Amino acid sequence: MHARLVRSVATLVVATAGTLTWAPAVSAQPSEPPPSASAAAETPAPDAGSVEITTKDTAGDALPGAVFLLLDSAGQEAGRGTTDAQGKLTFSDLAPGVYRLKETASGSPLHEVVSDQDVIVTPGATTRLTITDPFKAAKVLLQAKDDETGKLLPGATMNIGTGTSTLLTLTTGAMGTASAELPISSWRAQFWVKEIKAPAGYDLYKPTKTFTAASGEPVTVTVTNAKTATTPPPTEKPTGNPTEKPTAKPTERPSGKPSRSQHGEGLDVQAPSASGTQTADKTASSTTAPVPAGLLAHTGADTTPWLIGGAAALIATGGGALVVARRRRTDNSTYDGTTQS
Repeated sequence: MHARLVRSVATLVVATAGTLTWAPAVSAQPSEPPPSASAAAETPAPDAGSVEITTKDTAGDALPGAVFLLLDSAGQEAGRGTTDAQGKLTFSDLAPGVYRLKETASGSPLHEVVSDQDVIVTPGATTRLTITDPFKAAKVLLQAKDDETGKLLPGATMNIGTGTSTLLTLTTGAMGTASAELPISSWRAQFWVKEIKAPAGYDLYKPTKTFTAASGEPVTVTVTNAKTATTPPPTEKPTGNPTEKPTAKPTERPSGKPSRSQHGEGLDVQAPSASGTQTADKTASSTTAPVPAGLLAHTGADTTPWLIGGAAALIATGGGALVVARRRRTDNSTYDGTTQS
C-alpha cells in the first residue's frame, strides 16, 4: 500500500512539472504490536480452584439430595448442585476468591439446613467442606396436673434433659402448660423431666420421669402433683378451769374423837399427855400456813383442844360415877349385915 502511494505521488509530480524529477520513495515496514499487548500475551492466566462438599447428619450418616448454591463476591451465582448418594458435591473451575455457600434444601424431612458460610478458593487447590445437617427439633408440650381432679396447675418449674445435660427449663403458665423446641441428636431419643418447683399448695413431684421424642414430631409430657396435707383444727378448745372442784369437807372423821360403849358404863379414852399436846399446838401454830382458797381444808389441827377438853370431862364424870357406885355398894352391904344380926 505504501509503495503504491509513493508511485502515485511521483507520477503526480512528473505530470505537474513536465520534467522528471527524482524523489526518494518511502519504504514500507511491518508494524509492531504495542508493548502492553505483548506483555499481557506473555503473562500466564491464574490456575482455577474447586470446592468439594460432603454432607452428613449428626449421627454420621450421609445425606443425599441436599441442594447448595454458590455465589461469588459480587453476589452472582457461580454454581448450583445436589449431593449424590454418598452426600458429595463438587464445584469446579472456580476463579480464586471468596464465595458464599448456601444450603437451600437438606433433602430429608428430618433434617434442618445449616446457616450460610464463606468459602475461600485458592489457585490450583480443592477446598473441602463437611456440612453437618442437624435433626429437626421435637416440639414438647409440658403439663402439670392435680393428681385427683386433673386440673391444670400453673407455676410448676421443670428441667428437661438427656444424660447429665439439662437442655430446657420450663415453667407452666396461667393455663398450666409450657411449650418449647427440644433439640435432638438422632431421629428418636429418650429424655428425662425433673420438677424443681411445685405449684402453690402442692407437694413436689420427686420422681424423675422419662419420655421419648422423635425429630420434628410433637410430644406431650405430663407431671401430676398432690395437694399439700393440712392439719385439721382441734375439735375441743382447752380450758384453764379444772374439771373437778376440790371439796372442803374432810373425807374421814378424826380418829381422836371418843366413842361411848354400848352399856354406857365406861369410856375407853386415851388422853394425850400435856407435854405432847403443847408440842403439837406449838408446832401447828408455828408451821401451819394459811390455807389458800380452792385447796383442801386442813383437818384435825383445829379440833384438838376441843377433843382434849371433852375427854377430860368424860374422865372426871366417869370417875365420880364410879366412886358413888362403890359407896352405894358398901352402904348396902353394911345395912344388910346389921339387919341380919
